[in-house]
Amino acid sequence: MAYLFLLAAIVTEVTGTIATRFSDGFTKPVPSAVAVVGVVGAYVLLSLALARGMSLGVAYGVWAAVGVAAVTLIGALFLGDELTLVQTGGIALVIGGVLALELGAAH
Repeated sequence: MAYLFLLAAIVTEVTGTIATRFSDGFTKPVPSAVAVVGVVGAYVLLSLALARGMSLGVAYGVWAAVGVAAVTLIGALFLGDELTLVQTGGIALVIGGVLALELGAAH
């Protein structure tokens, strides 16, 4: 159940981050509200994952890495952001680091 809350936290955080892009400096009410609700909701859901026994380091690492990778890919695929080979390598390194945290926590 902790991983379901973590997944929901990631989805809401990514939604909030993408909405921030469309908020035009928080001058547009709807995307601004989505951004704030997304970020606050993400923290609430993250706290629920932690309350169900997930370790903080693993939860935050997975949340941050998947969030960064998802926002980067959404930006590149749908919003016209550039994605270089170095950035792609960086995403791979972040994901590898999180995997190391996860595997290390299992032992």
